Amino acid sequence: MIVLGIESSCDETAAAVIEDNRVRADIISSQIDVHKVYGGVVPELASRNHIVNIAPVIETALSEAQVTLKDLDGIVATSGPGLLGSLVIGLQAAKTIAYTTGLPFVGVNHLRGHLLAARIQDEDGTPVPEFPYMALLASGGHTGVYHVKNWNDIECLGETRDDAAGEAFDKVAKLLGLGYPGGPIIDRMAAIPGDEVSFPQALRQKKSYEFSFSGVKTAVAQHVGHLEGKPTEDQMHAIVRGFQKSVVEILVRKVVLAARQKQVSRVVLAGGVAANSGLRNHAMEICGQNDLQLFAPPRKRCTDNASMIAYAGLLSLSAGERSGFDISPKANWPL
Repeated sequence: MIVLGIESSCDETAAAVIEDNRVRADIISSQIDVHKVYGGVVPELASRNHIVNIAPVIETALSEAQVTLKDLDGIVATSGPGLLGSLVIGLQAAKTIAYTTGLPFVGVNHLRGHLLAARIQDEDGTPVPEFPYMALLASGGHTGVYHVKNWNDIECLGETRDDAAGEAFDKVAKLLGLGYPGGPIIDRMAAIPGDEVSFPQALRQKKSYEFSFSGVKTAVAQHVGHLEGKPTEDQMHAIVRGFQKSVVEILVRKVVLAARQKQVSRVVLAGGVAANSGLRNHAMEICGQNDLQLFAPPRKRCTDNASMIAYAGLLSLSAGERSGFDISPKANWPL
């Protein structure tokens, strides 16, 4: 089965063509340059840029995959959760293609796409996780622990009570004047060896799978406020090392706790924060200590992309699922 997938839940306009579980084309048009001057995503600007980019991105994906619409077996698009103005652009494009071609269409949950991304077969033949597995989904808009029993049987065990992990990275980077997006900048700085500031880890001792990152964000702000003047370069590096360590350790602690308590031997990292080298390294270390097998998608499939949407939709279409043309975008759509 060959499927065209479209993703436009936030500020990335993306289209991908996937055949079974192998990617034939995966195109992303980034809006980072548009939004970085504001230190975050501006929904109205994101929507406008999706309108400009959606057709060229789809055309490029089809061309790179060397297929036409006549070669496709289905159309897939993200229908939530996300920014409503952004979602409607990709969803309407998919519905239009499906209506004019008669191809089956299905709307996909963005979170499901992230949670299944590790199962897409990469070109190098890296093993993919079998079901069931425990997944840590950490991104700019979502953070939670999920028990993935099958592609269509996913249980959320716990989520963040406030900020998502990626949101915390962006807010701390903005507080420190480091730029946007904050995650990659902090990750690069934290990788340089040196001293670190000790910051709290909320809910560390609680035997639950919930997270809270507003406290560590406040702790960073208070620490900076107590310094005499602007932080020096060494102080700045110590702050970001300590901040990243606090976030990474609690993320890994919770997903490993869930895997052990549910007696699941496989752990998967998902979402944009899963591209963080500190998180990947710490997860590998702790999973190794607990006899857990770790799987992390290539970094290009951690951040928002259409191949994960196409794959999740392909599974739905193969199972006979279809969406009507009256489907609407959902800002909130829990699994």
